[in-house]
Amino acid sequence: MEHFSEKDPRIKIVNVENNETFWASKKYALTLGIKRAKHQRMVFTDADCSPASDAWLSQMASHFSKDKQLILGYGAYEKRSGFLNKIIRFETVLTALQYFSYAKAGMPYMGVGRNLAYTSDLYYANNGFISHVKIPSGDDDLFVNEVATGANTTICFDEMAFTYSAPKNTWKEWMHQKRRHITTASYYKPKHKFLLGLFYLTGFLFWPLAVVALLINWKLALPIILARVGFQYLVFGKAAKKLKETDLIPILPLLDLFLVFLQLSIFISNSNSKPKRWK
Repeated sequence: MEHFSEKDPRIKIVNVENNETFWASKKYALTLGIKRAKHQRMVFTDADCSPASDAWLSQMASHFSKDKQLILGYGAYEKRSGFLNKIIRFETVLTALQYFSYAKAGMPYMGVGRNLAYTSDLYYANNGFISHVKIPSGDDDLFVNEVATGANTTICFDEMAFTYSAPKNTWKEWMHQKRRHITTASYYKPKHKFLLGLFYLTGFLFWPLAVVALLINWKLALPIILARVGFQYLVFGKAAKKLKETDLIPILPLLDLFLVFLQLSIFISNSNSKPKRWK
């Protein structure tokens, strides 16, 4: 970064010195960076992310307007071999499908720090991260959940504006990451917690109830199950095409079933102990 700053005067380096109050706090580092920013419109990503194209910044920034001060982008993961990679990308697409859909419906509830933009006016008007500064995660989703409205938020899912991150290589690493991410959900607004909880509950109950229904009356149950799977293919398939993840579509039911029980495992693990620190 120092090398880049010597070539381009627009690059400003902010050295973060840890202190006892904000030790290893990403929100503290972001706050220092935001305070140093010269201009009002700000685009955020993570250190392990790469933009999909040279048009990333221009595409994200083009969605700013007088009313739209918060832009939700898509942060993808690189395609690699193995079932773990497919699960990671499936969960990422499913999450994006949800937060994009909620935003389009006028109820934005989260965004991802891998690809997010907002104005300094919005940040300062809501006192930044102060309401959740003691929570290790949430610089993206908790901030969006607190400040986003149907009027001030829009989305950007142009493929040139994607960012790509290196996915975790082991199940243990990924599970730890998801355990940390999911701890913030309990701080969402009540209506979002209810709707998201209902989504995951029905997703979990579908599979065991489908088995029971098939055993009781398969002729009645099978058409209903196929209709649900078909509708899922229609909705997820359209999202996967837009987000360039079409290789996930053929094994959608398997990924859905596997993810449901992984999320149950994460929920149980977090009920016993929660990750304490952002890294």
